[in-house]
Amino acid sequence: MRALDVRKLQRQRLLTPSNSLTWSWSINDETIGTINLLVGADRVTLRYRQRERGGEWRPMDYAVRLAWTACHFGGRRAWWLCPAAGCGRRAAVLFGGAVFACRQCHRLSYRCQREAEEDRAARRAEKLRARLGWEPGILNGNGGKPKGMHWRTFEGLKATHNANAHHSLALAAARLGLLTQCDLS
Repeated sequence: MRALDVRKLQRQRLLTPSNSLTWSWSINDETIGTINLLVGADRVTLRYRQRERGGEWRPMDYAVRLAWTACHFGGRRAWWLCPAAGCGRRAAVLFGGAVFACRQCHRLSYRCQREAEEDRAARRAEKLRARLGWEPGILNGNGGKPKGMHWRTFEGLKATHNANAHHSLALAAARLGLLTQCDLS
């Protein structure tokens, strides 16, 4: 999905007034989208072409306002103000559609919000396996203590890993009908 990240534009110092740039998206070295951005003092004008599923191309030309907030250690942080009708939320990323808009306007969720409980537990266990330097895969068994790690830290991480791995496997087995409800406790 095409996205415009204001943090990336600010980091590259592209949000200076009267600046103009072209942003492209590509897959396998083939350009799939291009947008022109014209930067003003308090807004960025977006110019691109858009079409609905094989329909006619429509030129799009509209301004997205910018908001600035102070940072704790000096400087300012830029935010998009969502241009969707009736929104105006502050957002770091605008996502492409008929109009570039915030996550809420496009009704997008984060990947972790869509994953099942057993997948979340498995992901947490895998994250701990990586931190401990163990072979990936919760079915591969536990490895040893990494050099330089305190035993108390290692034992705590190992216990958390084992709890997450057990929880993930128990929920997956229950979903497949391999366990009854009383076996889960």
